[in-house]
Amino acid sequence: MKIFKSIALFGYKVVFKIAGAVLPKKKNRIIFESFLGKQYSDNPRALYEYMLKEYGDKYELIWSVDKRYIQLFEDKQVPYFKRFSLKWLIAMNTAGMWISNSRLPLWISKPKKTTYLQTWHGTPLKRLALDMDEVHMPGTDTERYKKNFTTESSKWDYLVSPNHYSTEIFKRAFNFNKTVLETGYPRNDYLVNYNDEDYIHKLKVDLGIQRNKKVILYAPTWRDNEFYARGRYKFDIQLDLDRMRDQLGEDYIILLRMHYLIAENINVEKYEGFVIDFSSYEDIRDLYLVSDILMTDYSSVFFDYAILNRPMLFFTYDLESYRDTLRGFYFDFEKDAPGPLLYNTDEVIEAIQNIDQDQFYDLRQNFRKRFCKLENGQASKNVIEKTLK
Repeated sequence: MKIFKSIALFGYKVVFKIAGAVLPKKKNRIIFESFLGKQYSDNPRALYEYMLKEYGDKYELIWSVDKRYIQLFEDKQVPYFKRFSLKWLIAMNTAGMWISNSRLPLWISKPKKTTYLQTWHGTPLKRLALDMDEVHMPGTDTERYKKNFTTESSKWDYLVSPNHYSTEIFKRAFNFNKTVLETGYPRNDYLVNYNDEDYIHKLKVDLGIQRNKKVILYAPTWRDNEFYARGRYKFDIQLDLDRMRDQLGEDYIILLRMHYLIAENINVEKYEGFVIDFSSYEDIRDLYLVSDILMTDYSSVFFDYAILNRPMLFFTYDLESYRDTLRGFYFDFEKDAPGPLLYNTDEVIEAIQNIDQDQFYDLRQNFRKRFCKLENGQASKNVIEKTLK
């Protein structure tokens, strides 16, 4: 059975490559994909929704979807093809443009007349691709990882950058020498345009969030060396949630948002009313808006959240290991983080209890000037106008 599957997969890859060479292109067909087809979210969603509104009758807009996540797209009546199906193969090889926020499988060859718009998915704190000294991910080694990454990035025609800082890093770390669109991030248009008290109230009602509680959004990243298998990473919550509930539960609730690569199904049933797992929720953007505080670690989420100018906390219990062994940082995180670095549950509780003092206000303003100045609510418009020629 395994042999037959391998033969079928090889045949599919061959057909994909041939299809790209022989099938006629439909310039007005655009394929969108977010986080390996697992989400309707992020920069591709922002670009899709902008195009649907402004050019909906002129373009055929289709999503590439992992078969395990089809229901979400059906519920929202978003047109899609199942990833790696025959329809998907034809659509990918006849599309005028691909729009994705993460790498596609290495074997996918881009047809000559297809434009590949890579939006990526965050301003980098941790080192990326060619800038990494060592790679600790499963199923690869440092040399192979870097070679595969640059093989993929060579297919990109455009790369979206949220700020000049990212532009310089992306060009070097991705070995990218084509067109960088330094526009701000399309996904952040939503944070600029919908940061409104009435809209946020409606979101809280829709999400079932109590109005009388302040909201902490906890959104940690993944660790390269903690995994079950390639693309399936472990994560253990290092917080004492029992103590946090005892100390904070009267005034706060926690929204939990795991990274898309984390395979865990975090069981928080015993903390009902205090911790709500939103890891499978379609898009983190709504969670940003309804939260009063962001708690993260080394995830790029804090660059986006800074747009809202709300307090941020950094639970960095493994800072030395992450900084010195796993990834390394592009700037002095301990000096320039726009919020306190916290190492245990006691420090987290104390920081939340004293959040109104906002001792990091000035540092946060400097951070926003450096990383968020392009975020004016027009990034989607600017990206589309620069790529639809």
